Amino acid sequence: MIKVVFFDLDDTIVDTTRLAEMARRNAIENMVRHGLPVDFDTAYQELLELISEYGSNFSRHFDYLLRRLEVPYDPKLVAAGVISYHNTKFAYLRTVKGVRRVLLDLQRAGYRLGIITDGDPIKQWEKILRLELDAYFDKVFISDHLGVKKPHPKIFKKALRKMGVEPEEAVMVGDRLYSDIYGAKQVGMITVWFKYGKYADRELEYLEYADFTIKSLEEVPEIVRGLNLEGKERADKEVHAD
Repeated sequence: MIKVVFFDLDDTIVDTTRLAEMARRNAIENMVRHGLPVDFDTAYQELLELISEYGSNFSRHFDYLLRRLEVPYDPKLVAAGVISYHNTKFAYLRTVKGVRRVLLDLQRAGYRLGIITDGDPIKQWEKILRLELDAYFDKVFISDHLGVKKPHPKIFKKALRKMGVEPEEAVMVGDRLYSDIYGAKQVGMITVWFKYGKYADRELEYLEYADFTIKSLEEVPEIVRGLNLEGKERADKEVHAD
């Protein structure tokens, strides 16, 4: 019987990809507006390459951008980028469609909920708190806090242990076939791939590890209820067979 449903955070609960793209574009536009002597397309592509190399949690993207563009360091330009980036992020931070209905439905049905996410703990908690989602979840597990990143089995095993359930009693919902679905399946969890965001058509070599594929989070409660109905019917048959 399913007792716990885990969700990834970025592009599963929070609409991160669209937000990040908008924030980065606005940051470059503001830097150009305040004197960056490079055209938008050149600067934006350079920023994307920089993020790919250093990761999205790197704290000095705009400083390094000036170096890569061979522009003399100017704190005004860096500030213009930082301000526009954060203003956009705070103004347009949104949940994925239907999230609150799904979480409330699962809660009311008696399921416990958790988050298993990679990333910087403060940034991830900021998203959760700004969107007022913390009350829905019993536990939040963040890789940089635990010292282990998805798809390593240890992060899933830690989450299962803290929630007090066996792998077959838990569902993992995520947008990444590799880190979310493959990772969770390796420890025996039921997996639901949310085909959404920038990874909707990537990592397809791991598709076999998805027990279910959905395009709307609103399908999750029905899947969980169906799993428990199957489990109950199976248990009843075993009892009658004895």
